[in-house]
Parts: sequence; C-alpha cells; structure tokens
Amino acid sequence: MMETTKSKFRFLNSATIKIVGVLLVLLAAVLLLWHSNATSYQAQSALMAQVYFDGDYRIGDGEWQKIVKGNHIPSTEGDVTLRGNFHILAPDGTYVGLYEGDIPIAFYVDHINLTFYEAGEAPFVADMEYPLFGVAACGVDWTAHTPKNKEPLEILVHNPHSFGNETAIDEMLANTAFWAGIEFEKSVLDRGESQRDVGLLFMIVSLLFLGSALFSSLIHIKNSKLLWELGGVILFAGTYLVYSTDSISLWSESIASNTVLLGCSMMLYMLLILIALVRFLKITKTVGTVTVSLLGALDALCLVLPTASNVLFYDMWLYWAAAQTLANVILLGCLVREVVAAKGKERFVYLGSTLPLIAFGADVLMIDMGLWNNGVASKCVFIVFFVVAMVAVLKIIPNSIIAVAKAKELETEKIALNAKLTESRMSTMMSQIRPHFI
Repeated sequence: MMETTKSKFRFLNSATIKIVGVLLVLLAAVLLLWHSNATSYQAQSALMAQVYFDGDYRIGDGEWQKIVKGNHIPSTEGDVTLRGNFHILAPDGTYVGLYEGDIPIAFYVDHINLTFYEAGEAPFVADMEYPLFGVAACGVDWTAHTPKNKEPLEILVHNPHSFGNETAIDEMLANTAFWAGIEFEKSVLDRGESQRDVGLLFMIVSLLFLGSALFSSLIHIKNSKLLWELGGVILFAGTYLVYSTDSISLWSESIASNTVLLGCSMMLYMLLILIALVRFLKITKTVGTVTVSLLGALDALCLVLPTASNVLFYDMWLYWAAAQTLANVILLGCLVREVVAAKGKERFVYLGSTLPLIAFGADVLMIDMGLWNNGVASKCVFIVFFVVAMVAVLKIIPNSIIAVAKAKELETEKIALNAKLTESRMSTMMSQIRPHFI
C-alpha cells in the first residue's frame, strides 16, 4: 500500500516538474511586478528631519489615552485617532518649543492612510490607496503636511489591512520629521546602509553561484541542481535585505512595485528553501514533496490573483504566511522523523535545516504581536545560511570537478583497455586463420 502511494506522487520528484513549477511561480511574480508598475504612479518621496508629537489617542470610539513614548499603539484593531500638537526638538534631543507651522512635517506611513482635522480647515487626506496613485499604491512611504495653526489637531489613522503592519503607528510617531533637505535624507538613508550593502553582496555572490551552477550543468557535475537552488536562495535573500531598507528603488520608482518585490523575494526564498530541504529527505520524501508542490501552487495563486482582480498583493500576505507556516510545520515534522532515523553527521544537517523554518514562524508571530517587523529572525538566518552555502560550494565545486576529471580519466583508460582487448582478439583470430589456409 505504501509503495503504491509513493508511486502515485513519484512524478513530483522529477527534475522537469520542479523546474517547470519554479518557472511558473517566477513568471507569475514577473507578471505581478509588471502589473503593479503599470497601474501605480506613486513614486518615493524625499526624507525628513525629526519632530515630536505630544497628545492622546483612542481606538475607534474608545476612551482617550495618553501617548507615551515607547508604549505600543495597535494599528490593526480599528481606526486610531491622534489628538495633540507637534513640538520641536534640538539636534541633541532637548525641547525647543511648539511647532508654529513654518516647515512641512513629514510622516512615515507603513500601509496606512492619514486624515488631518484642524479647526476651521478642510480635512487633508494623505491616502496611500488614493486613485491618483493607482489602486495598488500600497507600500511604505513618506508624506508631508503643514498644519496651519497652534490649535490641537486630530489625525485619523486608517489601516486598510489586518496583518503585517501592527507597528505602523509606532513607526510613524517615532519617525515624524521636518522636511529638511538632502543632508538629512542622506543621514536617514545611511541608517540602512549596512543592511543594503549586505543585501547587494548577497545578490552579487548569488550571480557567482548561478554562474557556477550553469558551468556545472554544462560539464554534467552531479551537484549542479543544488548549486542552482543555493544561488536562487541567496539571490532572493539579498533582494529582501535590500528592499526592506528605507527608500530603495533599484527596479522602479513605484511604491507598489517595491512592495511586490519585497513580498516576492521572501515568498520565493522560502519556496526554494523547502525545495532544497526536500532533496535531503529520505523516509518522508513523499510527504515533503506533496507539501512543497501544494505550497508552490498557492504561491502562484497569491501572485496571479492581484493581477487579475482588485485584491492588493499586500492583503494576500496573511494567507500566504498562514500556508507557509503550515507547510513549515509539516516539514519540521518530517525533519524530526529523519533525525530519529539518521546517524552521525546527517542528524546535524537535518537539525540545521530547521533554522529557516523556525525563524519564519517566529517572524510571523512577532509581526502579528507587533514586537518587531521586517523579518528580523529570518535576516539573521540569511547570514548563517550565506556562510554555510559558501562553505558548501567551496567543497562541492572542487570535489565535483575532481570527480569529473577522474571519471574522464577512467573513461580514457577504459577506451584504451577496450582497444588493447580488441587488438588481442584480432591477433588471436589471425593466428587461428593462418594454419587453416596453410
């Protein structure tokens, strides 16, 4: 019965099915990127210098509560109203005075919309979903507004999403800033310089991996498939590191497109991680293969649906994260089973393979609780995986090249031996023919 079940899903293990599946997911991602860029006209803005907001907040029609620096204000439990004034801080953080409306104030918006209410003034709306910017204008950006007077103003914060930006209001209040020109823009960009540099390094090294994989495939090295997978994983990990920093636009100025790139990079990173992981499974290979195949189909659906409908790609992240977490739990169960049956170094390989799965689960949980954002645990695993991949490739390529050289040497010796054997047979036949003619 078990053998019959395995034979039903054996076709999923073929290289052709895996390659076609990954290519279809990549094609869906490219199609979504093109759609987002073609329908979104909102470009990234300049960055600003810092000010301080003092006042109260309430969720929905609830009671007013004091805004305390460092205390969390949830952004996924309903509309939040902020009431108070802006104050100016000196560069060293000391208090200067009340803001008087001379310089535009910038607000860091993470998939949220802001409406400003001032006494005697029409409401000013900073709407990330405003049709002028395209219906899919969904992402992280800076927006500016200049309050007209000293009276307390109210800011209505509307979050059109229910997952992924729980800390959006905290980030906005922490990054509220003056529009202060190029100097401060550079200083803010410098905050993410290290992460961007690491991400770019990943992307460059991934090209070397993929080039090595191509070379290995051409000369028929045994582990070329693993090199393709490692190269892809490092490429998407690097892309995520780059695009999760402030105001990055390597491919397009469209905010929606950058949001798509950020989501696609993590989605494809996890998919390739699981594909590579299934390669090492033995007892539970069928379960792992079926799980990854279903996950790949769901990934493709999450990429295609926003292209074919008005659903925002960011809103699909919750369903994808839930499916990915479920797949990770199943694969963790497979790894536990493999650890029990394995011996020696294999156990450490299986235990190490659990790191990206556990890190992803921790990120999903912590983002939902508003404790951190932007895949902090997964970023740490990126570094560990990068080092392990470098060590692996430095072993795989030389050993594989030596193996190929030995195989060719053995082939040459075999040909020479066959030639000598043929010559010996011919000599024997000739010695038998000569007496016959005599």
